[in-house]
Amino acid sequence: MAPGGVAHGSRRIPTSKIGGFVALTKPRIIELLLITTVPTMVLAEGGWPRTSLVLITLLGGTLAAGGANAINMVVDRDIDKLMPRTQGRPLVTGLLQPREALVFAIALEVIAFAVLWAWANLLSAILALSATLFYVFIYTLWLKRTSTQNIVIGGAAGAVPVLVGWSAVQNNVAWAPVVLFVVMFLWTPPHFWALAIRYADDYRAAAVPMLPAVASLQVTVRKMVFYTAVMVVGTLVLWPVAHLGLIYGIPAILLGALFLWGTIDLGRNATEARAMRVFGYSITYVTLLFAALTIDVLVRSPG
Repeated sequence: MAPGGVAHGSRRIPTSKIGGFVALTKPRIIELLLITTVPTMVLAEGGWPRTSLVLITLLGGTLAAGGANAINMVVDRDIDKLMPRTQGRPLVTGLLQPREALVFAIALEVIAFAVLWAWANLLSAILALSATLFYVFIYTLWLKRTSTQNIVIGGAAGAVPVLVGWSAVQNNVAWAPVVLFVVMFLWTPPHFWALAIRYADDYRAAAVPMLPAVASLQVTVRKMVFYTAVMVVGTLVLWPVAHLGLIYGIPAILLGALFLWGTIDLGRNATEARAMRVFGYSITYVTLLFAALTIDVLVRSPG
């Protein structure tokens, strides 16, 4: 269970070793990943799952995502030095050394796999590990520095938590979590590119071909509108596929319309401030969408 497109984090600069290790995991990103995990578990159960299983899945997911983020910081420490947004990270300031950070990251991954395998099931453990491997090798080591499609393809890793959450409950993968995976995959580009518009100069300074750093705002926003529109369609496909009701369906329509309008409006007046509003709303959007999904299932649950 690893982050995909989300690369924002706390701007506080850690001053202690413990604070440095915590910063390596990018806690704010993990929070967003877990927002999608629990509702998917509720959907898989058709009600509230066993609380101990929820806690175990959240623990395993947190450890796996934290380990992936830490490896990302080890690999990216050279470009983090060049971007003002990331110059306070513990491997840039010298608070931590790459070797200890890597050992810490690998330990988190091993523990995450063991926790999920022992107390959930092997499938959820394998899915969480696969997300980490994809994030590290496909996104961080390959695509991030070589392709404008970096966040599009690499974002798949951040969509895996829904598969982990479902498989922890059902020990399989069905159409409903696959549709949710696609929704989160499509959500990542407009979410991240909105942030990258604000920090385009940072990416240029580090020679990272993030789309807003190498293409015009018009091109970037046009692609954001496309991914947002297809994502909204995906959320509506989920409605019948997951046998959800109006408690999910109406918010999905309204929230999606607002997201789409926001990206279209950004194209009409592309400013950093408007881009950051779209970025902020994208987080609100996914939070409220999954909250609606959860409420819909719990309200209609026979238990």
